[in-house]
Amino acid sequence: MSNLSKVWVVVEHGADGILSTSLESLGLARRLAAAGGVTAVVVGDAVARIAPELFAFGADRVLALEDARLGTYRTGPFASAFGALLRDRTPDLVLFAGSTRGRDAAAAIAADLGAPLVVDASDIRIDAEGLVFVRPSFGGNLFSTIRTAGEGPRLATIRARAYPMPERAAGRTGEVESVAASIDEASIQTEVLGFEAQDAGEVNLVDANVIVSGGRGLGKPENFAVVRALADALGGAVGASRAVVDAGWIPYLHQVGQTGRTVKPKLYIACGISGAIQHLAGMRTSDTIVAINKDANAPIFKVATWGVVGDLFDIVPLLTKKLRARLGK
Repeated sequence: MSNLSKVWVVVEHGADGILSTSLESLGLARRLAAAGGVTAVVVGDAVARIAPELFAFGADRVLALEDARLGTYRTGPFASAFGALLRDRTPDLVLFAGSTRGRDAAAAIAADLGAPLVVDASDIRIDAEGLVFVRPSFGGNLFSTIRTAGEGPRLATIRARAYPMPERAAGRTGEVESVAASIDEASIQTEVLGFEAQDAGEVNLVDANVIVSGGRGLGKPENFAVVRALADALGGAVGASRAVVDAGWIPYLHQVGQTGRTVKPKLYIACGISGAIQHLAGMRTSDTIVAINKDANAPIFKVATWGVVGDLFDIVPLLTKKLRARLGK
């Protein structure tokens, strides 16, 4: 096997636009599919309008699965409508974003169809025997290589920032097909009453260009103020290691790593983080990594672009002061 004939990417979209992981998945699909074999599937109410952007990022065709009842994501109607489409069209591989919504939808659809699902794939490739999925296991300490059995579509959720964003080709076009959704009324058992933003004002880790993270080396939760000050000076987000999240020093949404957020900022500064494999799995592909740790043998230095050996309570405040002066803050 050299390439797949039909690869689908389920595109997650909302008020903030198209989810970056969905666009990254289009790049992966482009690598796996034969010429003309990449289909972007958008689900919702009047969603065909985003087709031009999907063509620009690599889709050959867009399937718009449309129904007013799909305007707001709910597991039941989404799984019912998408499952019916899958049974009818039978693609080789279906890629979902590894987001809360993507994981929920993929699991429900796989259960309904009895289809194989690989969660949190960090690599997908094709060899002489077929598809090979790779995913981290045991908190990122091991990587599992998986082959699926049986016939029919394979489903996978894709880790955010595990694949590069494809280049945007303005003017690229393709085929748009609008499909009326087939929804089992029995699947509609919930009503969405509204949404409430969590932790307003925080920069989203996945989309942040600069992240300053703190670890156990901070000593106590109050010392995250040092990390926050540096992040503020750089206009970045605050991250954290699993150890300090588990200790209750900072909420989970700040956790970077295999069991937290996978990030790929332009600059990642690790303060007092030793560099457990679980943490490295979530940030090692950052463009530039600066590690600050008093232990010269800390594993974090193995992936760091720049390493500073010393007391973070001396280094980080001084760095913050110098940056504020340089940036006029």
